[in-house]
Amino acid sequence: MSSSPAASEQRPGSGAACTPEAESSEIGADSPRWSSRLWISILIFSGVILLDGLDISMVVVAIPEIRHELGMSAATAQWLVGAYILAFGGFLLLGGRVADLFGRRRVLVLAMAAFAIVSLLGVFADAAAPLIVSRFVKGMAAGFAAPAAMSLLTTTFPEGPQRNKAFGIFNVFEASGYSSGLLVGGLLAGLNWRFIFVLPIPLSVLLLLGALRFLPPDPPRPRRQRLDVGGALTLLAGMLLLVFTVVSTAETGWTSPRTLGGFALSGLLLASFVVIERTVREPLIRLGVFRNRTLVVANIGIALLYGGAMGFQFVLALYLQDLQGWRPWQMALVLLPAGLTVVAVGPGLGALMNRFGVDRVLMVGLVAFLPCYLLMLRIGPEPDLWTVLLPASVLWGVGFAFSIAALMVAGTAGVADEEQGLAAGLLNSSLQIGGAFGLAVVTAAITPGTELSMLRPGLLVILALAILTLSTRFIRTGNRPPTNPD
Repeated sequence: MSSSPAASEQRPGSGAACTPEAESSEIGADSPRWSSRLWISILIFSGVILLDGLDISMVVVAIPEIRHELGMSAATAQWLVGAYILAFGGFLLLGGRVADLFGRRRVLVLAMAAFAIVSLLGVFADAAAPLIVSRFVKGMAAGFAAPAAMSLLTTTFPEGPQRNKAFGIFNVFEASGYSSGLLVGGLLAGLNWRFIFVLPIPLSVLLLLGALRFLPPDPPRPRRQRLDVGGALTLLAGMLLLVFTVVSTAETGWTSPRTLGGFALSGLLLASFVVIERTVREPLIRLGVFRNRTLVVANIGIALLYGGAMGFQFVLALYLQDLQGWRPWQMALVLLPAGLTVVAVGPGLGALMNRFGVDRVLMVGLVAFLPCYLLMLRIGPEPDLWTVLLPASVLWGVGFAFSIAALMVAGTAGVADEEQGLAAGLLNSSLQIGGAFGLAVVTAAITPGTELSMLRPGLLVILALAILTLSTRFIRTGNRPPTNPD
């Protein structure tokens, strides 16, 4: 991994270099021990991704209560989640590159400040429109915060054993955010749905203060950075339209003029972005980064994996809540073994990847999804906790724990420090778009109705996505390409 050319910057009163490179030197490639500052740093990075998952899953559970109090239709209420996903997925790539160009800690602090302020606005919203707007702005803030946090992780912890260990911990928080959010959101919504907008405020402020106090200042840049405005606008418009089109397919259908037109226009915008990047003097994104086939395959894999995972949760919700009449917090308890599995396995993933290699750990995770989804094909009129649901939950946790961390490690390997934000944005964008796409495909496969047999086509689609994800491991990536700019 190449080092940033920027000079070290001193923290006032510390007497020691505080750049990410200096932080990395505290541990070395093979050191088993981290300093207290490095532990705090990984907790800050992981806390950002936990907050993202926590925020969105709490809102999912609270939608019925919000609809009732604000008089929202079902079509309007779904944008409480859709607006967040739209902004999050749309801004991730731009957010990651902006963090590379203008300072990762700076972007993270500003994003956390915006997250706290907009959460406060959501607490006092008295109509659907301002609440949905606040959700879009929070998604935008998350779209800048997530790649900034992830690229800070990859530039703080050197490639190899230390980064593997860091991603294992990061993955624990990522998975815990969503699973715990369902349970916490159900409890808070039972008191008052506005509490779900209160909780992120102290968490985001705590992360903001922690970043200012414990993360090293952004190193000075060798020259003034210019933003490729044309590239930024076409990339942002293309990504927003692509995510919006995918999210809207559940309502409009895959063959509607609106859907086909959305895909065509988003493709045109992204093609225009590529043309701009090939001709502009200082491109927003160096297109040569896509010659790293390992990065490309990791993005494909994570998109397919998360598409199946989102579809699995959707089908499980239909089965337990619509057909069985369970409450959301009861479904969260079914997924609790998955979350506990991630928490138990995650901290040791770094050691496993060091010993057996990233590819073998990833293969174990991807294979675990197959029996999980096969078990779900056995669901019957009465929930079978002990031989179907709970074993499937544990297998899903194993698959998620092993796969996501390994894909993140693979997707950031061999990428230069100055492009780690871009790599993080790419991976997170693939995850979000893949999740939305998988959910839309599964939704389209399920025949409208409430009979159990109508869920089976959706389960078969999820199983097919798992098989496709596994097949990506047989794509030859060849030797790692050089990471120097063209």
